[in-house]
Amino acid sequence: MREMVSLETVQDDIYRGARQQYVCDRVINLYQSPACDGLVTQVDVGNHLRLLEVAKNQAVLRVCSCKDDYPGWISATHLEALTLASEPYRAPMLSAAEIHAKIPAVVAFAHTAMAAENEYLWGGATAPNYDCSGLVQAAFMSAGVQLPRDSYQQEDFTQRIAKEELQAGDLIFFGTPERTTHVALYIDDGNYIHSSGKDKGHNKIGVDSITDLSHPVSQGYYELIRCFGRVVKSYQPTGNMTRYVSH
Repeated sequence: MREMVSLETVQDDIYRGARQQYVCDRVINLYQSPACDGLVTQVDVGNHLRLLEVAKNQAVLRVCSCKDDYPGWISATHLEALTLASEPYRAPMLSAAEIHAKIPAVVAFAHTAMAAENEYLWGGATAPNYDCSGLVQAAFMSAGVQLPRDSYQQEDFTQRIAKEELQAGDLIFFGTPERTTHVALYIDDGNYIHSSGKDKGHNKIGVDSITDLSHPVSQGYYELIRCFGRVVKSYQPTGNMTRYVSH
């Protein structure tokens, strides 16, 4: 029988600066504010959380996802879903060649996710409902490659390539001249797979094209293309929290 994590233990760890990590035994939603509204991401089963602060009312906790340094708030009721980690999270260290060999598995994950019944979910990072960067992050993580959480972070993290260099597993970034607001996974023959919302997309995971613009979704996103990137390394958490801007 696993030992329950108590609020008193958490408060003591935080006070001592222990930076203790906890393992999730269920999917936990992270929210933008202590009111637990505005989903920003999700932490999957088996992932690690670091608990940073207990609110004065003791009803919510400020936490950070250990794999990608992503912050948020959770309900204190989720303490029952946490177990003290036996060792800290260690991100995979991979070469560009090792990552390249894993791309077929990354693409296969995205196709499997698309085949399941799903819908676009802002902040969604676990099956079946993803946002754009959540799908990309989950697809790579399924093959043992860690990426940052948000699309603008993924853009900064990848190696910039030309459109003519695109190959399966590369990322396409969309948005405005000022910032990235959307990301997709390139698969083949001008096609990419992505989770898109209601306003511009399919409200689910779908395949669109940068060469055949006959579909209005493909046309709409083509006009928003910013750049293209290749994953050549696996993200190494720093322990410094990121900030949420866009997915």
